Order: sequence, then C-alpha cells, then structure tokens
Amino acid sequence: MTEPASTVPVMGTVHHLDDHRPTTDTTTGPVVSLVKDPTTGPTTPDAPPTVRRVSRAVRTARALRSAATHERTRSAGRFTVRHGMYVIGGGRIVARRAWEGRTAARYERMLRAAEAAGNLDLATEWEERGQRFRAARHQRRMDLLSAPVKAAKGAAAGLGITAGGLLLLGIILAVANENFADLATPTLALIELVRWIVLIITVVWGPLVALGPWAALLALWGVGRHQQAAPQWVLPARAADVGAPITPSVVVTALRDLGIAPLRQAVKEMGDAGAAMLGPIRIAGCGVEVDVTLPSGVATDEVQKRRRKLAENLNRHEHEVFITIAQAARTVRLWIADSGALDEPIGPSPLMTDTTLTADYAKGKAPWGQDLRGEAALISLYQRHMLITGLSNQGKTAALRALALWLALDARVEFRVADLKGVGDWGMFDGLATVLIQGPTDDHVIEATEMLEDLVDEMERRIQAPPGTVFTPLIGIVDEAQVAFMCPVVDGEKRPYGGTRATSRYFMAARKIHNQGRAVDVLLFQGTQDPTDQNLPKLVREGAHTRASLALGTESQARMALGDKAVDGGAAPNLLRPGLDKGTVVVASDGIKIPAGQAALTVRTHYISTDDAAEIANRAKALRDGVTTLHAVDRGEERDPLMDVMTVLGDASRVLTTDVLKRLAALSEDTYGTWSHLDLKRVLDGTGAEPYKSDGRMVIARERLFRHLANRDTDGSASAAE
Repeated sequence: MTEPASTVPVMGTVHHLDDHRPTTDTTTGPVVSLVKDPTTGPTTPDAPPTVRRVSRAVRTARALRSAATHERTRSAGRFTVRHGMYVIGGGRIVARRAWEGRTAARYERMLRAAEAAGNLDLATEWEERGQRFRAARHQRRMDLLSAPVKAAKGAAAGLGITAGGLLLLGIILAVANENFADLATPTLALIELVRWIVLIITVVWGPLVALGPWAALLALWGVGRHQQAAPQWVLPARAADVGAPITPSVVVTALRDLGIAPLRQAVKEMGDAGAAMLGPIRIAGCGVEVDVTLPSGVATDEVQKRRRKLAENLNRHEHEVFITIAQAARTVRLWIADSGALDEPIGPSPLMTDTTLTADYAKGKAPWGQDLRGEAALISLYQRHMLITGLSNQGKTAALRALALWLALDARVEFRVADLKGVGDWGMFDGLATVLIQGPTDDHVIEATEMLEDLVDEMERRIQAPPGTVFTPLIGIVDEAQVAFMCPVVDGEKRPYGGTRATSRYFMAARKIHNQGRAVDVLLFQGTQDPTDQNLPKLVREGAHTRASLALGTESQARMALGDKAVDGGAAPNLLRPGLDKGTVVVASDGIKIPAGQAALTVRTHYISTDDAAEIANRAKALRDGVTTLHAVDRGEERDPLMDVMTVLGDASRVLTTDVLKRLAALSEDTYGTWSHLDLKRVLDGTGAEPYKSDGRMVIARERLFRHLANRDTDGSASAAE
C-alpha cells in the first residue's frame, strides 16, 4: 500500500517526500504520519489522541486579552479615569467660576435663561444687573491708572510714620532706662524681625514650591469629585434610588432628561439649574405635588406624552406619577406618589364603619373613596345623571353600587334597577327597589327598556304637574347597559329595542330622561363596558352629568368615557393598570371637588363586598315601611296590531283608514286610543297592505293584509286571521 508523500521515517520504512517508491530500513517500527488521513482511524484502540500545540505568540495574546478584560483591570481603569477626570473637571469648573467672576458671563447666561422661560420682567432685572456690573468694572479699571501714584504716596507716608513711631518708641525707652543706646532698640528689633521672616521664608519656600502644585491638584480633584465631573460610565455604581425623596434637583433632572431639546437647553442655560421652573413642593396625601412652569417653546402635551419616561427618571413606576394641566399658562402639575403607596389598600367605607350614617339626596355627598392626596372623595348625586365605564372585572358594579347604597339610606329615594348581568350583584335591592330586573337575555332587555319608558312616563307626568309640586327622587339604574344597546330584538311595530338610532326604544328612553329628567328628580345611572359608538352612543354618554371611568384599553375609549376636555386636561383612565388598579376611577363631574385647573379627579373607591352591601341594604330597608319589588314590568295586555287591524276590517273588502282608527280605539282604548294615521301607516309599512287611495280617499284592503298574515313567519297567525 502506498503511503502519503508527507511522511518521514521513524524507525521503520522510509518514504521520501518527493518519491512514492519505498525503501527498506534495517529496523522495524510503526509509521507515523504528519498529515492526518481522514479515511483512517487509530491503528489500535489505545492509541493516544493527537495534541495540537499552540504557539507561544497565541498564548501570550490570549493571556494579555484575559488580563485586559478582567474585572479587576476594568475596575482599576475606571478608577484611574474617574479620578483623572475629577481633576480635569474641577479645573474646568474653577476656570468657569473665575471667568464668570471677572466678566459679565453670568449675567448674560441668566438673561438668556429668563428669555427662554418667557419671563420678561426677570430678563429686564438681569440686564440691569449686568449694566451695573460693567459700570463698576469700568470704574475699577480707571482707578488702576492712578493706583501707582497713590501707592507711592502711601508707601512714603507709611515709611515716614513707621520711622517716626520707632523713633518715638526709642526715646521713651531711653528715658525710661536712662540709656541713650536704647534709642535705636525698636529699629533694631524691627530689622531682626524682618531677618527672621526672610529666614523662615527661605527655609519653607522650597517645600512650598514642591507641594504647591500637588495641593492645587488636590483642590481641583475635590471640586470635581463634589460635582461628579466625570463621564457616567466611569462613575461608581450606585444602588437604585427607588423611593428617594423628591427634591427640586430630582424633578429638574427628570424633566431635563425627557428628551425634549428646548427644555433641556433651557435648563442648561438657567443659572439656578432650572429651579426657577418649579413651584414649591407640597406634601399631598401619600405623595408630593409640584407645579412646573415650562420654558417658551415647550408644550404641556409634550410632557404628558412622556409620562412613563418622567416616572422612570423620578425612580417611580408609571402609575405613581400623574400629570395634569394647572390653571396657569404653560404649567403642568405633577403629583408623585411615595414609592409603593398606591399599592396599599385604603380603609373601609364609612357606610360600614358608621352604622348610624344616613344620606341626604339633595344636600349630602356620598363617601365614595379617597383621592390620590389621601383626602376623602365626596360626590354629590343631586340631579345628576351618571355614567360609569371600564373594562370587565375592574370594579365597575361595586363602584356604582356603593353610590346607590348611600342613596338608599335616604328613605325618600325610589329605585328601579335593571341588572343585565344577572349574577346577583344587585340582589340585595330586592325589597328595596320597586323594580328589580336581573338577567342578560333579550327578554330582560325588553323589560329594562319598558322600565325606562315607565320612567319617561313618570317624568312627563311630573313635568305636567302644577308648579310647586314636590317630588321624591326616582333613580333608574341599568348595569351592563351595553347589553341593551346591542340587543337585536324588534317589536311588533318594527322598532328595535337596542341600537343607536332614533328608532331604538332604549336609546330614545335614555335620551328623554337625560333631556328633562333632572328637573323633576328622575335620574338615570348607567354602567357599561368598553365604551364605543356601538355599545354606548355619543348622545347618551354626553347626556350624563357625572362621568367616571375605571381602567380602559385605549385613549379613544377614554375620550368616549370622559369626553375630550377631560382627557386633554390630563385624565387618563387608559393608563390605569387593569387588575392592579381595580376600583380606581377617573371622575369628571361638577359634583365632586376637583382642584383648580384640573378637568378630572382620580379616586380610589371604597370596596363594599356583596355581603357588606346586603348588610347596608338591610339598614336601608329598616328606614322604609316596606317595599314590594316587581321582578318584571307589567306590560298590560299584549296585542298584535296587524291582527287587530285584520279584526276590525271584518268582511269588507276595503275600509277607510279613518274608520279603521275608530274601530281600533273601540277595540282597545289603552292601546289605540292615541293612534293617528301616521301610526297606522307605520304598522302597515312593508306588509304590502299599506293605505292607498280609492275614489280620492285613503283605504285599507283586507285581501292584501290577509295575504301578508298568511305568509308571516309567526305560529298561528294565518289561522287566527281566518
């Protein structure tokens, strides 16, 4: 077998590198190949593995790289750069201070900052200060021209006075000691003092010259270290400053680093490092509050849009910082919670802690919860329709029910409740409300709609009552109102119960109550999920005087829930944390105290469990003589208008519409007594039996109506017609 050409002899057969012919060696032994043959393996199972030797240069490079990238090396490098930069930065700071002390640069900088902030009065003041500084500097320079002459005169006068004083002192000593030689003693003492001073200076001058530069460098290092004048990447790592106190420097730094170029430049140019933008930092409940006057060129909404970044700059979570628009122009109001404070539950409702508590619909305010400042949030419900929205399972029903329970402690208030969820959340109102509908089906929507229509009838009756009539409050409550708006059922007159058009019975009843109900104390409270134009029409949501929202998904939903004004003013229920901020509502209403300049208030509502709600309801029932609760609206006799028209037509082939109306009224005065030709036409539209002219008069043909009834997809209709 021929071996590769790149083998060398090792105690065995020899193969030349350039010749494939084998030669014979006198000794025998294994053949070792310097080139691995991929087609062959080791000759024996115990053959040692091939060891690849690494060159010394590679090993040295690896060692150097490992040493250079070691954590100790990097720490030492950062240490060296950091303290070197302290010296350089300190020198720069001292130089700037010296320059500003000798020139008008400081006044120019403060003037630019005042102009950037739009404060013209402050700019004028700094300009006047700069002028006074320049005038004083000019006077000092003029005085320097005459300084040599004055210095020479002063030196001559000083020398003469000193010589005279020493001579007088010598005379006194000579007379006292009766020794004429003492006349020169004071002068000789002064000369000796000067000699010693020169001697001391000669001795210490050398060390001072040697140590002076190092002392100067140490002083510069101290200035730079105090100001942290080094790049961030070399500064020592610090523990997270979460929950640290909010100081002016912390707020200004957080605003500066928002990424708004005009704001950053204005802070940089302000001589007071931006503190002029801030009002006083006030303790407000479980946090602090501060007003920030933004410099010219920075809009308030630019700061609002960066809420998360601002919160992180303040070492807070996003939900712990609230930004609203203050009353003053170009001013935002920051409320910054103590770290973790908003995750702590608030206390129980006063409805539970005070069993003697009663309510006053007209003059009282319901204890709903606490605002972010920790103050009690009291809300008036007097003649105010209410709408509360939010995502599912965020505490909407509990928040709405808490207000109804407070109202229930006023014995004058009557309730009519429709719970279109139907899981027992409003069961405690059985025996308290005059109507209680519970269920999510279309039949329950029909009953809820007719409940609202009864409210409309009561409202109209009250409006037509004699002036001065006093009415008791009547509160209609519909929870999960989106179920009603989205109901597809159509009545016998082809009017839908749900929907958002003028033909919708529920929609029109709600609109009528919103339009005139408050004047006669007929109010409508609605709770709904995920506000959209489909499940909460614009006219209905804008008819509510008090609008509240729990956590929502988008800003567009927040605008539908609270209105554009509240959202533009800083209200942001879409930034509440679903699940974590359960029970927290953003309220826009004139019935609750909202700080000046704000359009909404964030309230952490008291949670009242179903069992506790039942206990409060029992106290409310004890204030009443007894209430009979209807679980379905009495609809009266249900009639089929088309069948009734067929009945009154009798055997005649056609009948005048006027006669049909008279016969219908005679058949059922309650149902048809107020009908007009338009009502009759609306019922017959689309049936093929619409009124038509015969001999110049409007008539209805029996055969056409019979044909429609025969083909109508209703059980028993054809047989009934016959």
